Amino acid sequence: MPEATAMAFQLISGGAHAALAEALAAELGVALSRAEITPFADGELRVHVADPVRNTSVFVVQPTCPPVNENLMVLALLIDAIRAAGASHVTALVPYFGYARQEQRSREGDSRSAQVAARLLGSVGLDHLVTLDLHAPALESAFPFPVTHLPAQEIFLALIQGWALGDCVVVSPDAGGLKRAQRFATALGAPVAVVTKGRQRPDVSVALQVLGNVTGKTCILVDDIASTGRTLAGAAAALKDAGATEINAVFTHPIMAPGALDRLLGAPIARLATSNSIAIAPHPRLEIVSIAPLLAQSVRKLCGLDA
Repeated sequence: MPEATAMAFQLISGGAHAALAEALAAELGVALSRAEITPFADGELRVHVADPVRNTSVFVVQPTCPPVNENLMVLALLIDAIRAAGASHVTALVPYFGYARQEQRSREGDSRSAQVAARLLGSVGLDHLVTLDLHAPALESAFPFPVTHLPAQEIFLALIQGWALGDCVVVSPDAGGLKRAQRFATALGAPVAVVTKGRQRPDVSVALQVLGNVTGKTCILVDDIASTGRTLAGAAAALKDAGATEINAVFTHPIMAPGALDRLLGAPIARLATSNSIAIAPHPRLEIVSIAPLLAQSVRKLCGLDA
């Protein structure tokens, strides 16, 4: 999409996170365009774009969070409807991209679900995807359309700096998140450590060893997803056993399966923070950072309104 010339745009919510869509509309100073999403008796969905979108650039707010399959299908149907209504360009704002953890075949016969989801969206006419902190950043190269990949540190740095932690260490709870931890560490001017782990089965991991000096240090665990909470809770326990004096944790996407929050609150974690990339109920011990300003900045840039 050309960025040199400002263009008219509209914002539509797919219903997966109405509060985020409303917050983004407020940030941008626009009203949400109407989309009607109604179920048939058999569970099939009917999607209708109720406001005119012809010759405009349309942004659809729809994280593909649980129920993932339904929210992904709504997004695909919305893109198709918007295209049929004559929009000039369609961008999906999908801060949490479901299936991103299934980007490679771990054994013969597995599907690469992330690529399948991306091809689905491409097949119905998606022009651009804006997402936040993909589980596997290399995945964006496999998408059949341009991707704007927003880094997590953009939303958490001000919060962490406000904690005034002093001498701290940024910690990845597993080897796969080391690059994410390094980006946080660079921004904070802090060293990096990593907790190595072994996985017994999907969604179950066991912390094994801390690599890096955390003795007497304040630690900041950074992760992309909290689903069961076991990875962060296990890493926090490992850091405590390794001599860390204080442990804090930030994670981008609060999937939060039943029991996850209790597990995290029961871990040796002093401060716990996440974003509202997925709708989550407030809790006094959980700091929630809004991603609406970051999404608004991306929309303005794509529409040539960031001057």
